[in-house]
Amino acid sequence: MLNDILNPINGVIWHDLVLYIVLGVGVLFTIWSGFCQYRALTHGVQVTRGIYDDPDDPGAINHFQALSAALSATVGLGNIGGVAVAVALGGPGAVFWMWIIGVVGMALKTTEVTLSMLYRSTHDPDNPHGGPMWVASRGFERWGLGGLGKVIGGIFCVTLLISAITGGNMFQAWNVGIVTENASNGSIPTVATGIVLSVVVGMVIIGGIKRIGKVAGRLVPFMCVLYLLSAGYVLILNLGGIPEMLGLIVTSAFSPQEAQGAFLGGTFGYALLWGMKRALFSSEAGQGSAPIAHAAAKTDEPVREAVVAGLGPFIDTLVVCTLTSLVILSTGAWNRGGEAIYESLPAMVQTADGTWAPEATTLPSKTAEAKRISRADWHGVESVFMLAQWGDALDDTGTNIHKVAGVARLDDDGGLYVDWTGVPDAAQGHPPVPPGAQPQLINGEVYQEYPGAALTT
Repeated sequence: MLNDILNPINGVIWHDLVLYIVLGVGVLFTIWSGFCQYRALTHGVQVTRGIYDDPDDPGAINHFQALSAALSATVGLGNIGGVAVAVALGGPGAVFWMWIIGVVGMALKTTEVTLSMLYRSTHDPDNPHGGPMWVASRGFERWGLGGLGKVIGGIFCVTLLISAITGGNMFQAWNVGIVTENASNGSIPTVATGIVLSVVVGMVIIGGIKRIGKVAGRLVPFMCVLYLLSAGYVLILNLGGIPEMLGLIVTSAFSPQEAQGAFLGGTFGYALLWGMKRALFSSEAGQGSAPIAHAAAKTDEPVREAVVAGLGPFIDTLVVCTLTSLVILSTGAWNRGGEAIYESLPAMVQTADGTWAPEATTLPSKTAEAKRISRADWHGVESVFMLAQWGDALDDTGTNIHKVAGVARLDDDGGLYVDWTGVPDAAQGHPPVPPGAQPQLINGEVYQEYPGAALTT
C-alpha cells in the first residue's frame, strides 16, 4: 500500500527531465561564475582554515563548523549506501556520472549558498537565519510580491521537512541499522540501533545550531578520516586491480554493461541516470538544505561562505563516493557469485495466486567461501534472491533477467527454507509474464540481498 503511494511521487521528483534540468542549471552556473569550482578548491580552503575569520562578523558558528554541519547530512548517507545502490543497479559506469554531477554540484552549492547569505536575517547577529525560504520571502518582497514569496517559502519548508525525515533521517538510520545487524549476525536488531540514534541526535539538536556546529566540527573530520583509512586499507589489499577498475568505470559510462553474477546488466542511459540520482542525493546540491546550515556562519561576505560550501560536493562525491565505489568494484561485491548453490536447477512453478516461484523451498548451506566472508551460515532472517528470465529485454538493463526475491526462514526443527515472493511482483517492478510463457531460472545460485550500505560490508 505504501509503495503504491510513494512510487508515483518518486517518479515525479526523480523524473529524467528533472535530472537533466538540474544538470543543465549546474553547467550554466559553472560557466556564469567563471568556474567557481576552482575558487572553492583554492580560496575556499583558505577560508575554512580560519584565515579570514573576524569575531565581530555576524553569525553563530565559524566556516569550518558550518561546512561540517552541512557535510554531516551527506557524508555517510548517500556516498556509502547511495553509491552501493548506484553501482548495484547502474553498474560501474554510474560512478563516472557521479563524478560529473559532483563537479557541477559544486557550482550549484556555491550559488544557492550565495543567495542564502545575501537574504539571510541578521536581526539577531548571534543567531542568524537563512535558507531558500528567506530567499523566496525577501526576494519576492522586493518585487512587491511578498505574499507569494511567503507561500513559496512555506511550501519549501514543508517539502524540506518531508525530505529530512524520509530521505535523510530514515535512510541514514536504516543504513546504519542494516550494517549493524549484518555485522552482529542479527544479534543487534535495527530497532535498537534506531532508538540509540534517536536519543543521541535528539541531545545534539536540543542544543541549537551552536551545539550542532561544535559536535559536527569534531565528529565529521573524525568520521571522514576514519572512513578514508578504512577504505584505503581495503584498496591497498586490492591495489593491483584499481587501474582496471578505473578503466571499467570510464568504459562502462559510455557502453552497455552485460549481466554478470548478481548484476542484472545496465544500458548507457541507465548508468547515467543512476549516477546522477545518487550524486544529487548524496551531495544535496540544489536541494536547499545546506544553505540553512551555512547561513549561520560568522561572516559579512556572502561569497566567502559560498566558496566554502562548494567544497561539500567535492569532499562528499569526488572523494568519499570514489573510495566507496572502488571498494565495491575491487572486491567484486557488485557482481558477486551466489552465497549458496542448488545441486540441480529448480523449476519455476505457478502458485495458487497465479504467480511464479521456484519449486524448491529448502535452502542449501552457504558455500565455503561465503561462510568465510560472513563467518557464519544462514541465520534464517536474510533476504535472498535468484535470477530468472522471461519476456523481452528491458530498456533499463538491456536484458530480460529479473530477481525472484525471498526470505530465508527457520522451521520449528531448525531447518532452513525460503519463503519465495511470487513473480511478477508489481512492488519490484516486474513486467508481466507473457501468456503461455514460463519463467526460467538462469542458474541454481542463491544470492543474499545487501540493501544500501550493507553491500560495502
